[in-house]
Amino acid sequence: MTRVAPVATDPTGAQRLRTGPPFVPAAVVQRLRERLDSRLPGRVRFDAGARALYATDGSLYRQVPIAVAWPESDAEVVELVAACREAGAPLLPRGGGTSLAGQCCNVAVVVDFSRHLNRVLGVDAGARRARVQPGCVLDWLREAAEEHHLTFAPDPATHAHNTIGGMLGNNSCGVHSVMGGRTADNVHALEILTYDGLRMRVGPTPEDELQRIVAAGGRRGEIYARLRDLRDRYAGLVRERVPQIPRRVSGFNLDQLLPENGFNVARALVGSEGTCVTILAAELELVPSPPARVLLVLGYPDVFHAGDHVPQVLAARPVGLEGIDRHLVAGMRKKGMHTEERALLPAGDGWLLVEFGGGTPEEAEAHARRLMTTLEGADDAPSMKLFVDPDAQQDLWLLRESGLGATAHVPGERPSHPGWEDAAVPPDHVGAYLRDFRALLDQFGYDAAVYGHFGDGCIHCRIDFQVDTEDGVRKWHAFMQEAADLVVRHGGSLSGEHGDGQVRAELLGRMYGPELVEAFREFKSIWDPDGRMNPGKVIDPFPMTMNLRSGPDHHPPLLRTYFDYPEDGHSFAGAVNRCVGIGNCRNDSGGVMCPSFRATREEKHSTRGRARLLFEMVKGGPIADGFRSEAVHEALDLCLACKGCKRDCPVDVDMATYKAEFMARHYRHRLRPRSAYSMGLIWYWSRLAARMPRLANGLLRGRATGTLIKRIGGIATEREMPAYAEETFVAWFRRRGTRNPGGRPVVLWPDTFGNFFQPAGLQAATRVLEAAGYAVRLPARSLCCGRPLYAEGMLELARRQLGDVLDTLEDDLREGADLVGLEPACVTSFRDELPALFPGDERAHRLAGASLLLGELLDRDGFQPSRLARRALVHAHCYHHAVIGTGAQMRVLARAGIEAELLDAGCCGMAGTYGFRAGSYPVSQKIAELQLLPALRGADADTLVITNGFSCREQIRQATGGLPLTLAEVLDMAIAGPRRNPERERNRDG
Repeated sequence: MTRVAPVATDPTGAQRLRTGPPFVPAAVVQRLRERLDSRLPGRVRFDAGARALYATDGSLYRQVPIAVAWPESDAEVVELVAACREAGAPLLPRGGGTSLAGQCCNVAVVVDFSRHLNRVLGVDAGARRARVQPGCVLDWLREAAEEHHLTFAPDPATHAHNTIGGMLGNNSCGVHSVMGGRTADNVHALEILTYDGLRMRVGPTPEDELQRIVAAGGRRGEIYARLRDLRDRYAGLVRERVPQIPRRVSGFNLDQLLPENGFNVARALVGSEGTCVTILAAELELVPSPPARVLLVLGYPDVFHAGDHVPQVLAARPVGLEGIDRHLVAGMRKKGMHTEERALLPAGDGWLLVEFGGGTPEEAEAHARRLMTTLEGADDAPSMKLFVDPDAQQDLWLLRESGLGATAHVPGERPSHPGWEDAAVPPDHVGAYLRDFRALLDQFGYDAAVYGHFGDGCIHCRIDFQVDTEDGVRKWHAFMQEAADLVVRHGGSLSGEHGDGQVRAELLGRMYGPELVEAFREFKSIWDPDGRMNPGKVIDPFPMTMNLRSGPDHHPPLLRTYFDYPEDGHSFAGAVNRCVGIGNCRNDSGGVMCPSFRATREEKHSTRGRARLLFEMVKGGPIADGFRSEAVHEALDLCLACKGCKRDCPVDVDMATYKAEFMARHYRHRLRPRSAYSMGLIWYWSRLAARMPRLANGLLRGRATGTLIKRIGGIATEREMPAYAEETFVAWFRRRGTRNPGGRPVVLWPDTFGNFFQPAGLQAATRVLEAAGYAVRLPARSLCCGRPLYAEGMLELARRQLGDVLDTLEDDLREGADLVGLEPACVTSFRDELPALFPGDERAHRLAGASLLLGELLDRDGFQPSRLARRALVHAHCYHHAVIGTGAQMRVLARAGIEAELLDAGCCGMAGTYGFRAGSYPVSQKIAELQLLPALRGADADTLVITNGFSCREQIRQATGGLPLTLAEVLDMAIAGPRRNPERERNRDG
């Protein structure tokens, strides 16, 4: 069994603390392995890589699990729990792993329900109920319910990837809980499994049914009898001391056992954070979803005045009421986040976002305008903006939902942390509490942006605690105690959404007193008498200062790296600790991040999972073999290096760079996979092939020789090798000559794939640039940006190639010429990797600033192209999306009269050489079929498809038979009119 150190007592005498480290004897682990290997082969893993993935959640804490399980059925869950019981192993059920209080990490068997047990089992529109498995993502339930104009009211900011099981564990809330309450308020019944093997359905229990259950005896009767006795003994204290506020989440829901609440055992278990039972299924209550919404944004002099006006706004019965302060907006400004969205805010330094719903847009707007009329007559009337356009509303909600990302890793500020991030007070205390809370922050020298669910009195923040030193930890602990006392004085709750976990559990006595804490302890023991369910959380917890992920004992080594990491203290260890665990990389749609997770639904193939593995590798446990680790390699090998995370991750994790750094060290002085040489060195092979393109094509594309070459080179035999052009672009350009010598000089980059395989795009770019008045020239020698080398970790060779680029273009840069490219991968190399590999070389920073995509250059200089009345679907190469942005290209297309739709279709799946590799080809195809290819197949035949990346065009060509156009070819078509058809003129000089 778990070894627990001698018990200590906190100053209030209210909560016993575990003072020793969590420990499970090796004999327990061995017994567990023997049972699981025979009963659930392949479903449970004990290896270092799997355990490292689940060693932490979104909190300050880290505890390496015993093993990780991914059951595929309820029967497998039953077998798993039985094996744990027989071996005496602790158990931790887990959902999306985004918890901020430490309840999702433990020295236990972690059960991840999100991978397989994740379905919506049914929606009963008549009864307004839904039945789901615990791993079901909230948005999947909401989408199913919306078909019946219903919704599940609680909706945390992580709604696109958090699971219902996690919401049940934490008693989650969200923006619209002001409309429908907490998760507990929306649960009808649960199907549960106790650690000792009892499986039953629990829910509201009328007194006569309660008597029948008790009389029937058995384990079920025992549980209900003890719960009844607990209720009867503590009913008075529960009514007296449990705050009757919208967001009381701390502690257990003993109030749900009271007669006036129907002895609702299901709701009593909600918020128990996996410390009592395992949930197998949930029957949830749904509420009507107003089909029309409007958003009223109110601006106040500061967030305190905004808080003062919460009761007045609530009287207008909004369906959502959120608040943000100037510190949050300032953090976004420093990070360059949501520039257009911030501009939508009315004047002020504190804001309320007030959402109204109705059956029609007119009805919703009428509700908002009535409030506006009321507010206009006040002496301290706020500034106001009403948004009826759904897109604008979505932009503003995105602003609010980005709170965590906007307050983490802000340039020039100390790192911020969760810990005291979701206290709740009565809504009419919000303004007063915020003033007192700001004074407390000032007293301790802390700073924080505040935002959150003001309509329910729940205040979110991340505070710049310094938990990496002993003094900093002591100061943080003292602050937490005073913060707890402050919120209790305001009649509030330590947690209003995220639960107690480890970080707030020892403070429960300050809120409830020792008697009710003892009642909580008894409630847990009724369900889990041996203390095996998520031990050390909520009840008899580990102290908040124990098990810190990056505490005073965290001393990562200083590594000499290829890349510089200026935003992380020039430290690779700091960079891989950037992930805060919010889990946006586990989204199923929207943006680019993370295509490999979307295809596999495996944690190790998410950005978060890879960051966790790299952190554990640097820390040295459980991954002890450093950069030689096969577990880390396995996870990173399937990373597309798409850089989607560099933009879509709220804290800008750059896994493509981390992957390149790792691969460089992993393969140092060792042979690489064959594909690294066959495709990573494509520039060298292409220079040879260009001398004899027909012979090269015959060998590469011949049935027998092509198959043999692909197998030798580690290339998927299913792939068709692209054909080398009869004439390279560089040869065409030199034969043709410069035709606009008096124009402004611009260097056109002849990327490897455009030059050797598809020169039509570069030819078109030459004509477009000349039409725009530029004098086009090429680099003086053959060069490569090194892009194919990064993912393979061939960074020494990449540095040499980039050094040649800097030397060759030095005179052009000194002259002030722009470097313009068609291939986003190349332009991104110059803007992103180049300065990181040459941080001290001024030429590298100058080239980074001078490198532009064609659309950027034309947009910047106001080029007005000829008009082409066509419709187009635009797919952005991942780097175009992540590093450069698509706004300039879309503006140029609009000026050309093209009705262009920018697809939100994620990654194409090709990702350079990734889609050609034999090992990653199946995932590549699955990614393409998630969104992109279905969107293209549904397009009209006369709709243009535009994408600048060679990889994207090749993926689309091989999957659909059509070859998309580059921006240059479309503009060239507009200039030439019907005389030029790019489909016919590829590889020829027009």
